[in-house]
Amino acid sequence: MPNNNEIPTGPSGSGDDEWNDLVRRLEAEESGLRSAPRPRRVWPLNLTLALAAVGAAFVVLKYTGVSPGDGNAAPAPAVSTPTRASSAAPSRGTVAAAGGTRPMVPLAELFPAEVKGGSGAVFTRLGSTVMESCTEPDGVGPRLAAMIEDSAGCVGEQIALYKDDRNNQFNVAVFTMKDPQDTLGLVTELAMAFDDYQVAVQGPPPGSGLPTLPADSGLVQAFTGHGRVMVVAMGQWSDGRTADFQQLVDRMKPLQDAVSQRVGAHEGKS
Repeated sequence: MPNNNEIPTGPSGSGDDEWNDLVRRLEAEESGLRSAPRPRRVWPLNLTLALAAVGAAFVVLKYTGVSPGDGNAAPAPAVSTPTRASSAAPSRGTVAAAGGTRPMVPLAELFPAEVKGGSGAVFTRLGSTVMESCTEPDGVGPRLAAMIEDSAGCVGEQIALYKDDRNNQFNVAVFTMKDPQDTLGLVTELAMAFDDYQVAVQGPPPGSGLPTLPADSGLVQAFTGHGRVMVVAMGQWSDGRTADFQQLVDRMKPLQDAVSQRVGAHEGKS
């Protein structure tokens, strides 16, 4: 009788043979995963999610709520439970319908051609475009796509790629929702999952002189919300290194603020 620490085998050690076969299969599968090539990213046709980014991701969350028809921005808590609507408050469907009829920020106004930071950094826009939808498989991850599908609707997504004077790369994605409550939910949920990258980064266009960084490059992301609009800013060092993340967040902030201010001005219009 075997003791409690032994694995009983069948005739002629068939148990050992099955165990060895299982180990060999698992090793082969693991080797195949390690050797699988990482997808390359090309602006703007092929967008690849940076799901394999290495290292800690610093996340900044800020939400500014705007009441329907009110041009004054009122700060709202980043994480909150919506209160029951009073009989005088507009219904979700009414708010969504009103938000859906208002256009997005015009692309030419949304992303400035150049942004100068207080530290002397200069951000230059390399490209910008409007996505065909807010849930394109190559543009957002499955979790964000599901959240948008469950919302009152998304008016559109706009994206831009920037570089600074040291060739660090920065992506900005702007999602305009129909209902501000959906924006609040998106900003809250995405920012809380600090190591989950649900928005695609774009590789530099041909002729930019910048390298296409590998998918495991370090990445930071920050989120802000303004009324209906969520702004997602992402930054990567020019060499893709996975260090000095707080410095990268600080360096990205002037660009994030510049786009957010343009969004806020547009959403604040009555």
